[in-house]
Amino acid sequence: MTRTHQMTEPEKMANSDDVRRAGCQSRHGCQTAEAAEKISKKKDSEGRKLCKKVKVDPSSKSSGIDLLHYKDGTFHTEYNRPATFKSMVAFLKDPTGAPLWEENPEAKDVFHVESEKDFRKLLKREERPILMMFYAPWCGVCKRMQPIFQQAATETRGTFVLAGMNVHPAEFDGLKQEYNVKGYPTFCYFEKGKFLHHYENYGATAKDIADWMKNPQPPQPKAPEVPWSETDSPVFHLTDESFDGFLEEHPSALVMFYAPWCGHCKKMKPEYDEAAEYLNKDPNSPGVLAAVDTTIHKAVGERFKISGFPTVKYFEKGVEKFTLPHLRSKEKIIEFLQNPQAPPPPEQSWEERPSSVSHLGMEDFREALKKKKHALVMFYAPWCPHCKNAVPHFTTAADLFKEDRKIAYAAVDCTKGQNHELCKQESVEGYPTFNYYNYGKFAEKYNGDRVESGFIGFMRSLRGRDQGKRKEEL
Repeated sequence: MTRTHQMTEPEKMANSDDVRRAGCQSRHGCQTAEAAEKISKKKDSEGRKLCKKVKVDPSSKSSGIDLLHYKDGTFHTEYNRPATFKSMVAFLKDPTGAPLWEENPEAKDVFHVESEKDFRKLLKREERPILMMFYAPWCGVCKRMQPIFQQAATETRGTFVLAGMNVHPAEFDGLKQEYNVKGYPTFCYFEKGKFLHHYENYGATAKDIADWMKNPQPPQPKAPEVPWSETDSPVFHLTDESFDGFLEEHPSALVMFYAPWCGHCKKMKPEYDEAAEYLNKDPNSPGVLAAVDTTIHKAVGERFKISGFPTVKYFEKGVEKFTLPHLRSKEKIIEFLQNPQAPPPPEQSWEERPSSVSHLGMEDFREALKKKKHALVMFYAPWCPHCKNAVPHFTTAADLFKEDRKIAYAAVDCTKGQNHELCKQESVEGYPTFNYYNYGKFAEKYNGDRVESGFIGFMRSLRGRDQGKRKEEL
């Protein structure tokens, strides 16, 4: 008995000459197709509206894709780096930071090391001499030296290996300790896997590096700096003992109170020397120039309450008349002594203005930060224009979080008293520098926007992270 197979409705549809039309042989199938088409058209329309709203046109790109970054719900910047996993992760960790060094096509001859394992492999297998640049992406000196280093790598290609490695993350702390990396950049020279020397010419040209690689030598000990008072300076250098007698003999005198380590003092010295050459050697001079190293002659510094360097004071007939922060150039100094006038009233310092920013110093920095879960610290100099621009934004952010006892926005004036030592300890190489601390421990550099939205967004992201952890624990 032969059985005939009765085709089911789906099978009939599958054998139809027009499968698409068969989809509508049932009322349900037709409705489904129409609905899908409507949804597709709606999505296309919504997509076009969204692209128009955010002013993007992916069709104009060769890839047909526009990548935009949004921060705190608003557009931040266009992603224009390589579409690689590593590059995107680095960007999301620090959207305002510099691109990865290896993304620069001019750095193609630099050997880029990503992990300690890769570093050890390089030392083990490479027969050629290696100059390794340990760096941090945020470091200004590193950024300045990278083009020089990569040019040297191109010039010495095939003979030497010039390599770079970002060792700022905490996972490389052991490596940094092993090779005495105390600041960025640090250059280490290796031969056949063995470390031999540091290279310390931070003002080098590509030719300097290439020449040094041909004849590598350990750093020469630096000659001790000759004290200003022992140089052939026309300035009168005073001591605790000679100070009062000198002022009695000279009824009109400018005195510069300084410290040998102070960069701003070093910058001012040539101007002060030139003005003294003109004033101190003229018998008809309207006044004379003198200087005191208050790190040695402390009694005078304490007597006149010197807390920052350089401090310039004018004395008339042995009596202090004015403090003159604006006198820094030869012309201004001579002009002032020709007609001594009171300076305009000083602008109130940031520290003196009421705000929610905690102003810290060497004596209370550690103790204050230990009590705060999240602390963003601004290291600054009062004269720095970038610092002045950031101050109102930083202050506004601090005011917003003033009720939260776990959060602090703090500031350190690196020019004040012993704060320069603190700033040195915290690896401050330029102003302003922003460091984030967690219960007093340095956690990371803040390289975001120096506006209130940046400072506020950074702290909100930390609080959001805290809330996420609490939810996980529950």
